[in-house]
Amino acid sequence: MAIDIFPIIKILTIAIISFIIALFGTPILTHFLYKYKLGKRIRNEGKTPIFTALHKKKEGTPTMGGILIWVVVSFVALIILLLAKWLGPDTIFSDFNFLTRQQTLLPLGILLFAAIIGLADDFIGISKIGGKRRGLRMKHRLMLFFLIALVGALWFYFKLDWDLIRIPFIGDFNIGIWYIPIFIFVIMATSFSANQTDGLDGLVGGVLLTAFSSYVVISYMQGRLELATFCGAIVGALLAFLWFNIHPARFFMGDTGSMSLGVTLGVIAMLTNSLFFLPFIGFILVIESLSTIVQILSKKIRKKKIFLSAPIHHHFEARGWPETKVTMRFWIISSMVAIIGLILFFIDFNIL
Repeated sequence: MAIDIFPIIKILTIAIISFIIALFGTPILTHFLYKYKLGKRIRNEGKTPIFTALHKKKEGTPTMGGILIWVVVSFVALIILLLAKWLGPDTIFSDFNFLTRQQTLLPLGILLFAAIIGLADDFIGISKIGGKRRGLRMKHRLMLFFLIALVGALWFYFKLDWDLIRIPFIGDFNIGIWYIPIFIFVIMATSFSANQTDGLDGLVGGVLLTAFSSYVVISYMQGRLELATFCGAIVGALLAFLWFNIHPARFFMGDTGSMSLGVTLGVIAMLTNSLFFLPFIGFILVIESLSTIVQILSKKIRKKKIFLSAPIHHHFEARGWPETKVTMRFWIISSMVAIIGLILFFIDFNIL
C-alpha cells in the first residue's frame, strides 16, 4: 500500500522556507533595533532586588525580536496564497498553500492581533511613556489578554458554532455557553504563561518550539494538514529566532512574540480539541505561571516569599545555577513531558 508522503513534504518545506527567510531577515531586524536603540529596560524600583542584580547587565539589549516570527509566518502564508491565486490552481504554489478559512485563517488572525498589542506594550516599555514603568502593568496586560480571548471565544461559539470539548479516554461533550469562559481561561492562561516564561535567553523560544512541534504532529494525525503546516511555519521561524536568541541573546522576544505565540498556542489547542493535552505539551509554561501566582498569593496572605524570585527560572538563577543550565534543563523537561502528552494523545486517538 503506497503512502502519500506529500503532506510531510509540505510541512517540512514550509518549515524550511520559514527558517531560511527568518535566518536571513534577522540582520535587517537587528540593524533596525540597534539603530533606533529599542533596548530593554530592567526594572530597578527596589521591589525586585534579586531580579535586578541578575539581569542588570542585559539592559539595552534590543527587545521586540518576536517580530521576526509573526512577520515571517505571515509573509510566507500570504505570498504563497497570492502566488497560488495568480498562477492558478494547477501550480505547485496551490499545492503548498496553507492559508484556508477552515483551518488557519483564525489562528493567523489571532497571531497578528495579539502581536500588534504586544508590540504596543513593548514600545511603551522601552520609551519614556509611563516614566520608570516597564510597559503596561500586569492588570492592564490581563485585561488585554481577556479582550483577545473574548474575541476568539465569541468567534468559536457564534461564528464556527463550536462548543465541543473532548475529555481523553471518555469522549466528546457539547457544553454550550460554558465553552466561552473555558476558552477565555485557556487563552489567558497560555498568554500569561508564555509572557512569564520569557525571562532567560532562549527559554521561551525553546519551550514554544517543543509545543508547536507537538501540534504539528497532533494536527497531522487529525488530518488537519493546513494547520499542521501553519505550525510548521512557526517552528521554522522559532528555530531561526533561537539561533540568535540563545545565550548571549542578540535580542529578546518581547511581548510581541510571547503574547502572540501564547495566544496562538491556546487557539490551536482549542481548534484541535486537545485542551487536556495542553498542560503536558506546555508543561514548563504551566509551571512558570503557577510559580508566579503562588509567589504573589504567598506574599499577600503569608507576607512571605516561597521562591527567592519568581517566576521559577529566576529562583534557580538566584540559587546559583548558570542561566544556560536553567534554560537547557527546562528545555529537556519540556521535551520529555511533551512526549508523554503525545503518547497519551496517540492512545486516545487510537481508541476513537
